[in-house]
Amino acid sequence: MADPIKLTEKDLSKWKLMESFQEALAPVLKTAQLHPTFDDPERTLSCSSYLSLFLFGLFNPVVESMQAVCAISSLKKVQETIGCKKVSLGSFSEAQHVLDPDLLKEVFERLVVQMPGGAKPDARLAHLQLIAQDGSLWRALPRMAWAEYGVGPKGTAKGVRMHLRFNVLKDCPSDVQIGVGKSSETQALRDMLVAEQTTVADRLYGQDYQLFAQIQQARAFFVFRINESAVIEVDKELAVSAADEAAGVVRHAWVYLGATQKLRSIRLRLVEVKKDGQHLLIVTNHPVETVPAELVSLIYRRRWSIELFFRWIKCILGCRHFLAESPRGVAIQLYLALIAALLLQFFIGQRPNKRIMELLQFYLIGWASAEEVAALIQKYAKAKAGSGR
Repeated sequence: MADPIKLTEKDLSKWKLMESFQEALAPVLKTAQLHPTFDDPERTLSCSSYLSLFLFGLFNPVVESMQAVCAISSLKKVQETIGCKKVSLGSFSEAQHVLDPDLLKEVFERLVVQMPGGAKPDARLAHLQLIAQDGSLWRALPRMAWAEYGVGPKGTAKGVRMHLRFNVLKDCPSDVQIGVGKSSETQALRDMLVAEQTTVADRLYGQDYQLFAQIQQARAFFVFRINESAVIEVDKELAVSAADEAAGVVRHAWVYLGATQKLRSIRLRLVEVKKDGQHLLIVTNHPVETVPAELVSLIYRRRWSIELFFRWIKCILGCRHFLAESPRGVAIQLYLALIAALLLQFFIGQRPNKRIMELLQFYLIGWASAEEVAALIQKYAKAKAGSGR
């Protein structure tokens, strides 16, 4: 792929989203055990063509349904790009039921390994494998009975939840688990834990005191926000340095959480922060020598990167409605959305904003030149670098 820093119109003219995806998919398909239907000589829709056409539909703002995806498959340019013939609605719909989404998860994991580090990694965080964890909901259609209830103000709407681990330093997703809307976010964290990584998460995770011990037993670390109403038993007050004060730290102590012995947590460090109108209570199992209090405050602020990613994938990439409605079809679509995010970031060097995304879409359908798109990408990259973000 092209150098994300020295991107030119020549690079862009050689870049093809579908080709990049198919190149990443090919080695996985080579060793995968596909459903016997894909060996049927009468089948015209191959596994690669199905997934490429699905991805093309996600990337095209005009396509809003499975019927629309099948309709554009009759266009000559689409057939040349995807490498398929006209696809019937029945064939496209059937494929979601015979394709294992784990195949795409393997593609996703291979791309994650290839992702470079962030443009300006914070040296103070370089020794930490910093991972933000959170979940996000997609509202399901009423007829998607399998999705179960658990979404909305009253918990009566159907939904699908993406549990995501996000590499803060690489600024990209690193692991994902897809479940029904009511699936447990803390259980997903237990399932996805990796030794030596530092998980940073919001108050939902900080309410599960048993989770603290389980993370520590897994030889991993955490930086969690807790509720202000939490019962705190101070074991030992710690000094607040000048650097800590500059970061808004007003209190630093070893503590236990929980109102009773049965509920009591493991021994934790509490860092209380008051800054910019916010009052935060943050706990961690990192030793003081590894992560001082002011760094705990910084780490928690970096959690916001996962919120920005969820907003991007829903609002900029446009993955807000489902083209397939089965559990497998939904998982396939969400994995494809994550893969598209990685391919775009790898090629451009950052996730494209709305204007760049629109121009890339115009380029892929032939309305914008490679020179115009490359010039805008360079302009945006310079503006972002100048702002220091």
